[in-house]
Amino acid sequence: MPDAVFYRHEYKYVISYADYLAVKSRLKHVMTADPHTGPDGRYLIRSVYFDNYNDKALREKIDGIGKREKYRIRFYNDDLSFISLEKKMKIGSRCLKYSECLSENEFNDILHGNIDFMRWHSSDLIKEFYVKSRYQGLKPRVLVSYVREPFIYKAGNVRVTFDTDLRTSLFTRNFMDENSRSVSAADTPQDMLMEVKYDAFLPEIIQDLIQIPDVRQQAFSKYGASRRFG
Repeated sequence: MPDAVFYRHEYKYVISYADYLAVKSRLKHVMTADPHTGPDGRYLIRSVYFDNYNDKALREKIDGIGKREKYRIRFYNDDLSFISLEKKMKIGSRCLKYSECLSENEFNDILHGNIDFMRWHSSDLIKEFYVKSRYQGLKPRVLVSYVREPFIYKAGNVRVTFDTDLRTSLFTRNFMDENSRSVSAADTPQDMLMEVKYDAFLPEIIQDLIQIPDVRQQAFSKYGASRRFG
C-alpha cells in the first residue's frame, strides 16, 4: 500500500447558486485557486465507481455504516494521460484516500474484465484491488461526471470545492463509448455541492467565510446519487 497521510475531515453542503456566488466572493479574497485548473478556474472530473453484485458500497452508504470503503478510477478533462485508481476509506466525517496511477491500457483492461495483470503488479494498492475484484466480485457500476471549482488555503491544508453538473451514465457498461448517454443526477439542477476538507483544524477565518444561513452539513454521496437509475 502507498504511504498514507492521516485521515482528513470532509463536510458536504448542498447550496443554491446564489449561495455559491456569495461564498465564492468572500473566499477569493483569502483562498487561492487550485493551480491545476483551467483559465475558468474549473476542471471536469470523471470517475468509474466499482461495486459488487450485492451493491455492498452502495448499501453501506444507505445504511449509514460508520466505517466503509469504495474504489474508483478517476481522470480529468477527458485526458487519459493521467488516470488514477483510488481507494477511499471513511470513518464518520473523516476520510483517507490512497491512489495509484494506471496506464490507459490498464484502465481499458479493467473496464473489460481483463484483470489478471494486476495480480503481479508492483503496486500494493493495485494488487489489493485485484484480490477484492476476484473475491468480492467488484465490477465497474457507473460513470460519474461533474465540474469542480476548487480553492485552497495553506494553513490546515484546506480545500473548499464547488461541484456542479453532476451526471451519471445511463444503462451502459461501455463507459468510454463516445455515444454513451448520461443524465443529470442532481435533485435540482441549479443546486451545487460545496465540500470543505482539511487536516487537523479548520482556520477560524475559513469557518466564518463559508457560513450560509439555514444550510447544514449533510451526508451526500455522488456515487449514491448516481445509482438512482440502476
